[in-house]
Amino acid sequence: MIKRTVLILILGFVWTTELSAQQNTAYQKPPQSLISLLEAPLSPGVRISSDGETMLLLEMSGLPTINELSEPEYRLAGLRIDPITNGPSRSTYFKGIKIKSLSTGQESVFAGLPTDLRLSDITWSPDETKIAFTHTSQTGIELWVADLKSLAAKRLGKEHINKTYGKIFVWNPDGKTILAQFVDQKRTALTDPKVIPPGPVIQENTGKSTPAPTYQDLLKSPYDEMAFDHFLTSQLKLVSMEGESSNFLQPQIIRSFEYSPDGKYILLSNINHPYSYTVPISLFPFTTSVYDDKGKLVKKLFDAPLAENIPAGFDGVPKGPREFGWRADKGATLYWVEALDNGNPSQQATVRDIVYTQAVPFNQNALKLAECYFRFYSIVWGDDKLAILTERWWKTRAERRIFIKPGSENFRVNLFDRYYEDTYSDPGVLVTKKNEYKRNVLLTEFNGLKRISDPDNLNIFSISDGSSPEGDRPMILKFNIKTKIRDTIFHSAAPYFERPVFFNNGKFIINSRESAETVKNYFKVNLSDHVYTQITNFSNPYPELNGVQKKQVSYTRLDGINLGGTLYLPAGFKIGDTPLPVLIWAYPREFKTIEAAGQVKGSAHTFSMLSSGSPVYWVTRGYAVLDNADMPIVGESNKEPNDTFIEQIRYNAEAAINYLVKLGVADRKRIAIGGHSYGAFMTANLLAQTDLFAAGIARSGAYNRSLTPFGFQAEERTFWQAPLVYNKMSPFSYADKIKTPLLLIHGQADNNTGTFPMQSERLYTALKGHGAITRLVLLPSESHSYRAKESILHMMWEMDNWLEKYVKNK
Repeated sequence: MIKRTVLILILGFVWTTELSAQQNTAYQKPPQSLISLLEAPLSPGVRISSDGETMLLLEMSGLPTINELSEPEYRLAGLRIDPITNGPSRSTYFKGIKIKSLSTGQESVFAGLPTDLRLSDITWSPDETKIAFTHTSQTGIELWVADLKSLAAKRLGKEHINKTYGKIFVWNPDGKTILAQFVDQKRTALTDPKVIPPGPVIQENTGKSTPAPTYQDLLKSPYDEMAFDHFLTSQLKLVSMEGESSNFLQPQIIRSFEYSPDGKYILLSNINHPYSYTVPISLFPFTTSVYDDKGKLVKKLFDAPLAENIPAGFDGVPKGPREFGWRADKGATLYWVEALDNGNPSQQATVRDIVYTQAVPFNQNALKLAECYFRFYSIVWGDDKLAILTERWWKTRAERRIFIKPGSENFRVNLFDRYYEDTYSDPGVLVTKKNEYKRNVLLTEFNGLKRISDPDNLNIFSISDGSSPEGDRPMILKFNIKTKIRDTIFHSAAPYFERPVFFNNGKFIINSRESAETVKNYFKVNLSDHVYTQITNFSNPYPELNGVQKKQVSYTRLDGINLGGTLYLPAGFKIGDTPLPVLIWAYPREFKTIEAAGQVKGSAHTFSMLSSGSPVYWVTRGYAVLDNADMPIVGESNKEPNDTFIEQIRYNAEAAINYLVKLGVADRKRIAIGGHSYGAFMTANLLAQTDLFAAGIARSGAYNRSLTPFGFQAEERTFWQAPLVYNKMSPFSYADKIKTPLLLIHGQADNNTGTFPMQSERLYTALKGHGAITRLVLLPSESHSYRAKESILHMMWEMDNWLEKYVKNK
């Protein structure tokens, strides 16, 4: 009898323990040191006018609550829609705005703003005397305008903006009206779906090859199609500054719209049937047309079909015209791109793309502007004698920036021929200025000669990160398009990290300036005497991190590739003290060259602003933290990086650990590895294939590559082309080998391609089935990145408990 009672008690204990493991728990909070850092007020966002005279200071909103995040939403064609506001269900807002004069230093506020301001979509008027923006109220999204001279703000009209998809509004170049998408007031009410389905949902393929990534939130039924039409159909309206409005065209689902620089025409694309259940809205059929400013059709340009069969590979593009846009240097001239290789990167071709141009109203034939030997990437306009075209080829990471003359079809000079993964050679972003149409064109400078006598002897400018073996040192470059001689106008120098945010080749620049100890602020810098005048005075949001040591570190992996990361050490720690528990946080990146993989990334002189997912919080808990630890995966020439993914992440991890131990920072037996998304995938693989770590933390990852069979991350091959690679890279395949404690965290509403919550659920089940130490945390209503304050605090609590139990106090 006694034995039977003991057996019952034992079984009862096992059952209740197992039951408690399945029960939901209330949201928990981590230690106060972590909460204080998360709740620290952030510095305002900054926008600067094109003349450098006005600054907008935008007060950040706090984290939303789980109640806000859990409001009903529709998930349609890759979109998440709030049915009340007819906008995105997950948005970030500003809650306050100030205007600062950079010449006088005076700060002002607008009168007439809503009390509970949720502001976004801030857009300068063409002459920059006003700004337009949206305010999201409890009942819908409102269009507002504010005058920078009178400091008065007001709502335009009484109808609500439709912000579900595409461009929301654009200013007419005359600055007197705004063309905006509004909710169609005549739309049919959306009824609840019938419980009894009218019939099966059928999809059919008639022999065409249509590979597709594992998209989420797709249409699934005729009811979804009806809801899609209901929420996305918009009525374009012209709205005056007095709030009067008139309809423009008929209601439709709008993909994009843009005024011509002279304001006489509108380039518009609208979504068409048939819809797809396998791809998102960005690949739905659409028509691109040009209308005049009264709404009369001038010309239908192209009917783009459903893009379900784009050729495989990251260099694959649709057949036919694409990338329609207005030339910024002309009143009403279009440009577009067409592939000569049928959009198929596997097809042999000398010329891949051709760029065409044609003036409206299309009285003359289209002209060939340029040939692209790689894929067209972008173009920055100057005038008929100068434009800079960029072409890229993903397979090799090759990039060319080409000097073309839009008025001369055969003129082509390569200015920069490089690999875009090579950050040291990156010339940066070209600097532009406003032209007579208030559009951005290249900022240029005559090089001592009159351009009429030597039109190519001209300087252009760019702002780059200034990546170098010393880390990033942002710079302003002057480049002569004829001689290719470079001149450095400004170069950030230690102990500061300065990034130019305004430059017009005048007497001053505006920089953001920060250091490892001082938060980012903005300064006006006189170029003649380098005198700094401080514009903002933002305070340090993290006094709790005073004394924390931050340094860029570098080390070498087994095969000689240089690696690095940002190392944080607790305040007061000295080399020679007892080695610390360590948290290494990383994200793998693919490279085609060893040189690019080994380049120094980041800067030791930046102030650490903590995102909600940062690992740096744990330096306050006594851990050494190696953040952004380099995790390169290199496949040179014809080799594919992923063929040796497992070996290379092991080399990377071993090199980091050996360095930290040799430095005297790390206790080799108390090191954790963690990452988010592809970093989570890396984490699970390291635990499956090595015994280097005491614990792992994997957030929102994918672990079974057979569930992403048409490629993932930078992998172009399909599962059927490289089954051994897919299997070897899947930690799910080696779940029986994972003996190290692994914490899995995932948003239950993850909408990222490939990282279904099922990925974590299946790995957890496999680990549990093999007796591993593991824990699965599913965060309700959260997508790929977590937003609700309760979710983030609970995530921190889970991570802290895991690290304390399995790393620090192992």
